[in-house]
Amino acid sequence: MKKIAFLLPVFIMFVVQGCQQTCDKEKAISEVQLVLERYILANESKSIDLLKEVWAQDEDIVIFGTDSDEKLMGWTQVKNTFQKQFENFEETYISVTDQNIRVNCDGKTAWFSEILNYNYTTVEGTSKRFEGIRFTGVLEKIDGSWLIVQSHMSIPYDSMENKKYS
Repeated sequence: MKKIAFLLPVFIMFVVQGCQQTCDKEKAISEVQLVLERYILANESKSIDLLKEVWAQDEDIVIFGTDSDEKLMGWTQVKNTFQKQFENFEETYISVTDQNIRVNCDGKTAWFSEILNYNYTTVEGTSKRFEGIRFTGVLEKIDGSWLIVQSHMSIPYDSMENKKYS
């Protein structure tokens, strides 16, 4: 009986602790929102250093881009692709709308969706504009920092059909 009297409070303590392991979701959403803003700033300023602060530098991260064969696996491919893009794009401006961010109950995983309007000039001087790009992804809280571990971009077929891009 003494064992039960001792184990019951311990059991209750673990149950209560487990229920209290929810995170401050509003704070986590704000932190993720900041990471996504920094991602946009990294693209606009052509900063690999800033990208390093928002992307997990692991070899199991993945990006699916807008081209049918664009699948980047690992930080090395991601970094190299962004470097190539930065060399070919000038005057990049990206606007974000319809942003949605969700965080799981333990506060270690988040996912997002947003719409991007992406404007830039090629190094040859041609202006380009892509409207309505769907951008989704997943972030993990790693060593206290939110980092992107997966993303996907797509251009809606009707946007291409109606020539909302140029």
